[in-house]
Amino acid sequence: MPDEKILHRFDILCQITRAQHFAWRRAVAELAPDVAPAAVVDRMWELTGEQTGESYARRIDRNQPLARQVAASIVWSSECMGEAAYLEEGRGDEAFVVHNECPWFDWHEKLGLLAEDRPGCDIWFQKTVARVNRELGTDLRCETLDSLPDGGECCRRRFWVA
Repeated sequence: MPDEKILHRFDILCQITRAQHFAWRRAVAELAPDVAPAAVVDRMWELTGEQTGESYARRIDRNQPLARQVAASIVWSSECMGEAAYLEEGRGDEAFVVHNECPWFDWHEKLGLLAEDRPGCDIWFQKTVARVNRELGTDLRCETLDSLPDGGECCRRRFWVA
């Protein structure tokens, strides 16, 4: 199968996965009307961040800067999900993750759920970092500096060791 055809199928698979997320959210809203869908989505991102942080921690080289490794892992994960992301080097043990485009943002915007976009990402990043810290006994931090849902040109997050 030519690479172009594989990439096309991969893009479709990523879109199907996102569509399933929003179908899952709608099912929760319909079947559990007393539960706020955003709260369930937030919990899903908490659990996802825990799993992500555990996975990243297993791959950390303690002889290399931590912030850069975690930021690079997030960029890699983002690219695997069809997102446009890159790493910016900072000073010392500091790194930045930048998303210029994000299909999650596009889906949230299209479905009128933009208020859930940034909080979900922030929760995912914070829980990922917290799990890495718990596993490694480190003090990695993360903050959102800019975001597409807030009207920014990109989503930009800073990672550093305190």
